[in-house]
Amino acid sequence: MKTKDIKELHLKTELELKKLLQEAQTVLVSLRLEKEQNKLKNTRDLFNKRKEVAVIKTILNEKEVKVKNG
Repeated sequence: MKTKDIKELHLKTELELKKLLQEAQTVLVSLRLEKEQNKLKNTRDLFNKRKEVAVIKTILNEKEVKVKNG
């Protein structure tokens, strides 16, 4: 993900981030399935999608900690 994309994610609400996370995880599952079936042409997509999921989870966690600490 580009830095610009990550900055845009910080501006989204928790609800929007959770929706994006659900969609990204669904895509990740389908990519893994395609890889197992030897249909995936670009395996780098798996890495990129995993990284995107991690970034979204990190931002969600930061927002939850911020709310708990005031």
